[in-house]
Amino acid sequence: MAKIKKYNRIFTIVIDSLGIGAAADADAYGDAGTDTLGHIAQKTENFHIPNLQKLGIANLHSLHSITPVENPTGYFARLHEASTGKDTMTGHWEMMGLHITKPFQTFTETGFPKELLDELSARTGHTIIGNKSASGTEILDELAEEEIATGHMIVYTSADSVLQICGNEETFGLEELYRCCEIARELTMRDEWKVGRVIARPYVGKKKGEFVRTSNRHDYALKPYGKTVLNALKDAGFDVISVGKIYDIFDGEGLTESNKSKSSVHGMEQAIEIAQRTFQGLCFVNLVDFDALWGHRRNVAGYAQELEKFDVKLGEFLKYLKNDDLLIITADHGNDPTHTGTDHTREDVPFVAYSPSFTENGKLEDSSTFAVIGATIADNFGVSMPDGTIGHSLLAQLK
Repeated sequence: MAKIKKYNRIFTIVIDSLGIGAAADADAYGDAGTDTLGHIAQKTENFHIPNLQKLGIANLHSLHSITPVENPTGYFARLHEASTGKDTMTGHWEMMGLHITKPFQTFTETGFPKELLDELSARTGHTIIGNKSASGTEILDELAEEEIATGHMIVYTSADSVLQICGNEETFGLEELYRCCEIARELTMRDEWKVGRVIARPYVGKKKGEFVRTSNRHDYALKPYGKTVLNALKDAGFDVISVGKIYDIFDGEGLTESNKSKSSVHGMEQAIEIAQRTFQGLCFVNLVDFDALWGHRRNVAGYAQELEKFDVKLGEFLKYLKNDDLLIITADHGNDPTHTGTDHTREDVPFVAYSPSFTENGKLEDSSTFAVIGATIADNFGVSMPDGTIGHSLLAQLK
């Protein structure tokens, strides 16, 4: 039997929310007929993603106006999520081996339930204002003057599984803000209210137009429910470098280096810089703008343009891949910008793999879990999957 190839560096890039069609169980989530990438391609004239096209994205998933290529340079498959839910943390945690059976809660459409807010208000001693999904700058312009004048507490959410509390550093006080967030974290450990993160959002300023959020933000995140492939790699002495939201998603677990990104383009620029370094292990990248700026805002044109920008940077990135490097491109859920509401969509996601050393290419068998990604990475570096994890390796099929 031929020896399985071992890669020195693996780059895993998550195009956050790039689903490729409704999952088999999408109807149970109200997401029948969704197709993030397919609908973007269908509604975008002159859609141009040549680097993804060469890797085989249109061979994997039928795309209006983008033709399959005769000889794709990559391997590709559809991945179905085994876990319950369609949020960022569940998708990423499953990639690295965890099977999540109780989904994190999002309150994007409805705001937080009265029972939660009543208990949070009673425990903190503050009247709560806000309670809706909003951007951090919008909510301050709308409500910060009221908070300063009354001592009320701004509580809001976003499209992710988060509860955020704003506090003016001069009038509300940092310690009081952190105290209130600790109470909120305790309350939101209950299954029916469980959010991935509680975030303290301190700010300064006295009137609308002058409010500025400060660097004293603090995240009260949930750690993964068990050891992941990231922990196994780190414990075995490999580099585990994160770019973008990966640090927040895993609460720093299993990472040896983290890099914050200002945008998805910046995240790719960071990946390009890391590709020019010497390291052995994994570089794990999350590109969140697709989801945060365009999917949740149901902006097809913005999403399409972001994909085209990514494709340009992907072309630059590929120039730095060595023969003993492996690239995996995937997603964590869908967010079809043509769908109703503003929530994520339950979709299958792409698995696209490429190495300059590939001598073959083409379609792989579809998988029933995102965890094939982590299992493939663990297999490559010769580390055991942690106890209780799921997934099987595709390494032997990448030739």
